[in-house]
Amino acid sequence: MFLMLKRETLQEYAQDMKELALKIMELIVLSLGLSPKRFHDFFKDETSYIRLNHCSPCPNPDIVLGCGRHKDSLNVLGQDEVRGLEMRRKSDGQWILVKPLPDAYIINVGDVIHVWSNDAYESVEHRVILNTEKARLSYPFFVFPAHYTMVEPLKELTNDQKPPKYKPYHWGKYLATRKRSNFMKLDVENIQINYFKIN
Repeated sequence: MFLMLKRETLQEYAQDMKELALKIMELIVLSLGLSPKRFHDFFKDETSYIRLNHCSPCPNPDIVLGCGRHKDSLNVLGQDEVRGLEMRRKSDGQWILVKPLPDAYIINVGDVIHVWSNDAYESVEHRVILNTEKARLSYPFFVFPAHYTMVEPLKELTNDQKPPKYKPYHWGKYLATRKRSNFMKLDVENIQINYFKIN
């Protein structure tokens, strides 16, 4: 019974997060001067999901990461009061600890919107460090488009004066490559959107 209630609660939470994410995307696209529903077709068969992260305390957090440096697609991050999330500052590459705020979410614009907006919005590199005394709980909701989506700068945002800054890529193949490489010992970093940047 408890597991059934928990599953229903998670499903309701995920639905609420999906609606919030769509509203955020509408605001983003409005800021770009486009129709608020411009992104909606990409998410008709969306592949979004929620993940529960539990990071145990560690006496030596300097030598162990809760989650290594990475970028994501759009996500809505809920977390408890324990600090751990760090974001890399673009100006000098320094890692900045993000202070959790009660009853607040962190919105990570992510790689897909970074490309769709042709660099008007940027995906932020981040990581999670462990706390020496307390466990940390976070529950990100990842907003993914349909697997068959081709991700490229929106036509309305490009012209001869502002050419596309990224080559098109297939979202499903990109995601599968990212997931597969998470379990491999690689000599190079996981696939990133900058691999598709046009020089």
